[in-house]
Amino acid sequence: MKKIKIYTTSHCPFCLKAKSLLIRKKVKFSEIDISNDEALREKMSAMANGARSVPQIFSDDVYIGDCDKIYKLDQEKKLDKLLGLE
Repeated sequence: MKKIKIYTTSHCPFCLKAKSLLIRKKVKFSEIDISNDEALREKMSAMANGARSVPQIFSDDVYIGDCDKIYKLDQEKKLDKLLGLE
């Protein structure tokens, strides 16, 4: 199975929604809270093609996208492969 990372902040409704999808798919993931860590946000942003919003999701350190993107990929039946579920 692939190593999934999700960068989040506390009290972020989109982070909760993204984590909910991953949990429903029974995907184990590491959550990295960047709420009070500008250096971590900069690291995330560099890996996420400049995106600074959260959540940002990675699979084996390959950028997948944000909350809207993973839901769109799921609707298109492309997310499972990216998460290593196929």
